[in-house]
Amino acid sequence: MISITVFENQAKEYTAFQCIGHAGYAEHGQDIVCAAVSALVINTINSVECLVSDLFDLATDPQSGQIDFSLKEEYSKESVLLIRSLVLGLQGIQKNYGTEYMTLIFKEV
Repeated sequence: MISITVFENQAKEYTAFQCIGHAGYAEHGQDIVCAAVSALVINTINSVECLVSDLFDLATDPQSGQIDFSLKEEYSKESVLLIRSLVLGLQGIQKNYGTEYMTLIFKEV
């Protein structure tokens, strides 16, 4: 299962997320849930980097499927919007495929 934790600050802005695990929906290379989550997460990171140019911390481990992303101070509203868009997409995946393959958790920091 993929576990995704989205971190929200006191201003109700999403500023970081952590993903870990693999969906287990189908065999490696055929897992559409894992592919969808990966595409959304990677696109969000690439969009912040290329379109907004805000600074962030990123740590990955392909073996475990872990991706830790955190905006650095002085981030823009655009980056927050991109992460909100990520959350919207992840909520759609969870709604369509259930919590057996992906869980979405929100934590205030």
